[in-house]
Amino acid sequence: MRSRFPQDLLSQDPSQDPPGGAPDPLAESGEASPRGAPSYLDGQLLVAMPGMADERFSRSVIYLCAHSAEGAMGIIVNKPASDLTMPDLLVQLDIIEKDDAIRLPHRIGHMPVLMGGPVESSRGFVLHTPDFHIEQSTLLIDEGICLTATIEILRAIADGRGPESAVLALGYAGWQAGQLESEIQANGWLHCPADPNLIFNTTLETKYDRALRGIGIEPAMLSTTAGHA
Repeated sequence: MRSRFPQDLLSQDPSQDPPGGAPDPLAESGEASPRGAPSYLDGQLLVAMPGMADERFSRSVIYLCAHSAEGAMGIIVNKPASDLTMPDLLVQLDIIEKDDAIRLPHRIGHMPVLMGGPVESSRGFVLHTPDFHIEQSTLLIDEGICLTATIEILRAIADGRGPESAVLALGYAGWQAGQLESEIQANGWLHCPADPNLIFNTTLETKYDRALRGIGIEPAMLSTTAGHA
C-alpha cells in the first residue's frame, strides 16, 4: 500500500509556530542568523557521526534552514519518505488527474520525496533552487538554496513553472535553544558548507559518504571518536 499524502502537508499559514521549541523558518520571528555570525550554522550541512545515539538520525545529512539563539531547524536530505512518489502526491492533492501522472516530465516524476525529520511529519517543505520565488512564502537560505512551504509551489512544479531543481520533505528536525550546540560539542555532528549539487543532484544512497568526503574524511576511516570538522 502506498503512503497516504495528508491534505495539510504544505501549510497555507506558514506563520503558525511549530511545536517543540524549534523556530519556524518561514515565520517572521524565525529569521536566519546573519551570515557573518560564526556561531550559527544556518545554510550549512550537518553530518551525523557514527556514534549518533538517536537512531532516527543515524547516517543523516541535514540541511540547516535556521539556527539562532532560539534553536535550530533543518531538513534531512538523504532519507526517503516510505514509498510515496511525487506523482502520487500530486494526484492525492488534486493538483493533477490520475491519468495525467504518467505524462509528467521525467524530472518531475522522479523528484525525491524525503523524510525530512520527526517533527510535524504531516507538513511539507520544499528545498529548491533560487530561480523560483513566491512572495512572502519563499525563504532564501543562501545563494543556491531556498525553502518554500506552501502548496502553490507544487502546483507550479506540476505546471512546469517550478524551480529547476527541488526536493520535497515531510517533517523537519528541530532543536531547542542550545541543544544543537551541545550535540556538536559531544561529537554527535560534523558540519560543513552546503553544496546544492549534493542536495539536488546526488542519489540518496550516496549523499552521506559524499558529504563526509566533502569535509575531507574518508567514510571507512571515520571512527566514533572523531572530532569536529
